[in-house]
Amino acid sequence: MAGQPRLFDLPDAPEPWELAAEADLLTAEIVLPLPTPTTFHYLVPDALRDLIRPGQRVKVPFGRGDQLKVGFVVAVGSPPPAARRLKSIDALIDREPLIAGDMLELTKWISERYLGSWGQVLDSVIPAGVKKQAGTREIRCFQLAEGALEKAASLKLPARQRAVLEVLQEADGPVPVDQLEAAAQCGTSPIHALRDKKLIVPVRQRRSTMTEEYTPAARTADLILNPDQQTALDAILEPLQAPRHETILLHGVTGSGKTEIYIRAIREVVSYGRQAIVLVPEISLTPQTIRRFGSRFSSLAVLHSHLSDAERHWHWQRIASGEVEVVIGARSAVFAPTPHLGIIVLDEEHETTFKQNATPRYHAREVARERARRAGVPLVLGSATPTLESFDRAQRGLDRLIEMPNRVEQRPLPPVVIVDTRNDALVPRGHSIGRALKHSIERSINEGGQVILFLNLRGYSPVLWCLKCNEGVKCPDCDISLTWHRDRGKLLCHSCDFEMPPPERCPSCGQPGQKYLGAGTQKLEQEVRSKFPDARIVRMDSDAMRKPGSHDEALERFRKGEIDILLGTQMIAKGLDFPNVTLVGVIDADSMLHQPDLRAAERTFQLIAQVAGRTGRGEKAGRVIVQTMSPDDAVIQLAAEHDYLGFAKRELAQRREHHAPPATNLARVIVRGPREDLVRAEIRKIVETLKETAKGRGDDLRILGPAPAPILRLKKLFRYHCQLSAPTIEQILEWWRAAEARFSLPDEVELTIDVDPLDLR
Repeated sequence: MAGQPRLFDLPDAPEPWELAAEADLLTAEIVLPLPTPTTFHYLVPDALRDLIRPGQRVKVPFGRGDQLKVGFVVAVGSPPPAARRLKSIDALIDREPLIAGDMLELTKWISERYLGSWGQVLDSVIPAGVKKQAGTREIRCFQLAEGALEKAASLKLPARQRAVLEVLQEADGPVPVDQLEAAAQCGTSPIHALRDKKLIVPVRQRRSTMTEEYTPAARTADLILNPDQQTALDAILEPLQAPRHETILLHGVTGSGKTEIYIRAIREVVSYGRQAIVLVPEISLTPQTIRRFGSRFSSLAVLHSHLSDAERHWHWQRIASGEVEVVIGARSAVFAPTPHLGIIVLDEEHETTFKQNATPRYHAREVARERARRAGVPLVLGSATPTLESFDRAQRGLDRLIEMPNRVEQRPLPPVVIVDTRNDALVPRGHSIGRALKHSIERSINEGGQVILFLNLRGYSPVLWCLKCNEGVKCPDCDISLTWHRDRGKLLCHSCDFEMPPPERCPSCGQPGQKYLGAGTQKLEQEVRSKFPDARIVRMDSDAMRKPGSHDEALERFRKGEIDILLGTQMIAKGLDFPNVTLVGVIDADSMLHQPDLRAAERTFQLIAQVAGRTGRGEKAGRVIVQTMSPDDAVIQLAAEHDYLGFAKRELAQRREHHAPPATNLARVIVRGPREDLVRAEIRKIVETLKETAKGRGDDLRILGPAPAPILRLKKLFRYHCQLSAPTIEQILEWWRAAEARFSLPDEVELTIDVDPLDLR
């Protein structure tokens, strides 16, 4: 048939008038919150040409069915080839960009660094309350029309109409109707008359409905710095005053006064008219922390997970306006929209909660490092027990290391007593508290001190064990033992929240005769109440602190001396400062030490050192008792001696020997699906593809696995994994990108890659 193109014929070249039309087109580059690295080009309709900017959200038709999806504009410009075949943007959602240009570029870096989707990163970074504009409403305003004053000069206007014009002339922008009426002392008639004369024009603006309920803390005077603190402060002020970017690792023992150094450095930043971001673990966002900063700065914004959407949006707007001096928050506060950033502080940098375990799997420390580098400002990392990654960087001269080996006012670090529970008369019989710890608790309470007991396992008993077939009762959806929660009368899965009443017979063999083994914080609480009936006791774990505000309330009662014994999980080990604590007891150091995890030794050392640091911070001396069945283990011995440098030297040597971070870089590939045979087959294909792709890229690219994940089944899905290892992170990223295009997975199989993984379960 004449004129009908045949299959595989090239399309006709565009006519000259078509090329001219294309040159006038405007296109937008869009990313969608989908697991794809692809960006998409769309035509910008004429009605949106002067309105559309990077950082805004738009609705676009996507896919064969042209289903409308929300995407982010990342660039606007001239059209690519064949632009006339592009689809058009359907609607513009935001009047103003939700994210500034520098932060847009940072999110692109995150997507590249952590092998994620740019659209998913943007969707995660911008809070839901900001996207929904929560806590705001549109109100009707008026402003002067163009040339209104010149036109009004030739008219004879009533006094009330002239009063309205005078109010609008003096205003910085559009004025809401109710405010205009009040300022001009008139009703609506003069306003409507001026509108009809086209001297004023109505506009709609979105205004916040939130009211500030912040009560400023009582101002406190500066503390006198000791020589170690002054040296550390001078080291931070140097790049601040230059100004230039530098990462400073502040390694100070617990109680060495790191927070005071942060405050002094931030005050210097504020004096320059700039802003500070202070990142702390979520659990450390206590009234004590907020009060400490609030007593030294007039404008504070606190970002945490318990904020409502409206509150988060309100804080976001205050930060973006530049009125906030200091932003304090957990991991996601690294994205706070500070227009005048002057410093980032990341306290307790060893905390694993700074790594996000859901897509996008970024680490706030590395994002903070990149953001500070781009802004040309210092990044301060603080910890008594730095991660080996940060310490190794400082040792190699990539970052600056500042040591603070002494506590303020020359207070000594508490002595640590290691108790071998194998020789204890009580612990082998099922008690959590041995004789030495029991006597020490009695002594501390009798002398008016307070006690902290640490056990990193919630619930009553972690295992319900069958004495016939030697099997534990496991979650039907996960390869994990169910934990007995006596207060709820249920066995619970700590991974998927499955719950069931305890079975009368073993699910594996059908026989009666089961026994609860081990102890969690609930059982510890029962034992403590039994042994110390007159003591005031509070348990602090995620079960006991479910009610909003209960965590802060318990800490405040402890601070006031209304609680004698505070027991709980790692949330009690986080940066708390209570001068009257004279005893800390670590119930079972072995539960952390013997985990199948390359960082088990590091985490054990950190937890013992951190929880030990909660005592001896006031005038009263403190002591620590560590109960363990491995008293001769080097990790526990070094923690008892407060010897971080000795531990780091030993552990780094072992990591180098075993090609483990920080001697190398890792990425973990996880494949999961409902059928184990299919998951196993797909991970093998992926590994083969990766091996082929690695050829010619050097001998230092290594693959560990594939193998079943330590927790084989999680939330009804089987999981297999492998690990990619290379000397630099850039090698891993290039290797993965070269292989990724060759993967083809069935719909029921999911693939996740975790760059710099912390959780290898």
